[in-house]
Amino acid sequence: MISTPDRETAVALINESVTIGARRAKACAELEISDRTLRRWTKGGGVRPDQRPLVPRPEPANKLSVVERATVLEVRNSTEFASLPPSQIVPKLADQGRYLASESSFYRILRAQGQQRHRGRAKPPVRRKSPASYQACAPCEVWTWDITWMPG
Repeated sequence: MISTPDRETAVALINESVTIGARRAKACAELEISDRTLRRWTKGGGVRPDQRPLVPRPEPANKLSVVERATVLEVRNSTEFASLPPSQIVPKLADQGRYLASESSFYRILRAQGQQRHRGRAKPPVRRKSPASYQACAPCEVWTWDITWMPG
């Protein structure tokens, strides 16, 4: 999405190029927008703001209801499934002949409720950067304590 001030700047630059003698399609290509986009932005005289963020989005027809979401949380927090991830809960429920929601829906509901995070006493994994590597181009540049992490 391009903000309204950026749109106005782009339209001003394109109009300036056209008045100097450049073709509109070439000026639009320089700014990496299409001629059709420019016409859509300037429809009705001035530069129109982007209306996409303001449009109301309808809810999906297959969205779980509040009661169904509460049932998923209730089952997840029951003593039988308290220590299991959704990837194991859904198949166990299927073995019992029950279907509440898909595995991804379980994860989505748990994430929304703040129940999907690292648990237990073990620390979460930490990313560590690889040690510095050295390259010798001549004798006596790299010593034995330097080559422990050299790529082999």
